[in-house]
Amino acid sequence: MINTKEVILKASQNLFARFGLKKTTVDEIAKLARIGKGTIYHYFKTKEQIFAEIIDKESRYLRQKIHEAVQQATTPQEKLHAFVLTRLRTIKDLTNYYSAMTDDYLQHYSFIEKARQESFQEELNLVKGILEEGTASKVFAVEDISLTAFAIVTALKGLEYPWTVETSLADIEQSVNVLINVLFKGIETR
Repeated sequence: MINTKEVILKASQNLFARFGLKKTTVDEIAKLARIGKGTIYHYFKTKEQIFAEIIDKESRYLRQKIHEAVQQATTPQEKLHAFVLTRLRTIKDLTNYYSAMTDDYLQHYSFIEKARQESFQEELNLVKGILEEGTASKVFAVEDISLTAFAIVTALKGLEYPWTVETSLADIEQSVNVLINVLFKGIETR
């Protein structure tokens, strides 16, 4: 059985990724989904509501991928590397999520600001946990875990655009390895 709501979300996801929220219309979504415009309004009141659901879906996917990668790693160093690399690889594929997290014109949507804050806080907590584990096991020498976690997460946000939009996946992986090496040489015990 065809899940109409999923068909709408898939068509919308493709259009939003290609044209953005502002330039995508409900008519275009209906045409791509091969359903009537009224059917869309049966499931969603506005295209912003569709976008919010896509952002939520992509956000859950990103968290799942990061969680899986970090869980598979065994050492704090591997966990931090897995977090950074998986985050950037996955964001590169999630055009709508990336756009929602970075586009200034989307700031006036409360669901975007909420998603931004939740994403930042969740990543901050994850990195804090990794740093605490590394410090407890004496592989990291971190004086201020909260500040260091804040610096790492903030630096990653600053690298998102050049790395996910302008850089190939192979170059991202190489850049992450260099970044992690620089980070570890500054915090690993000797």
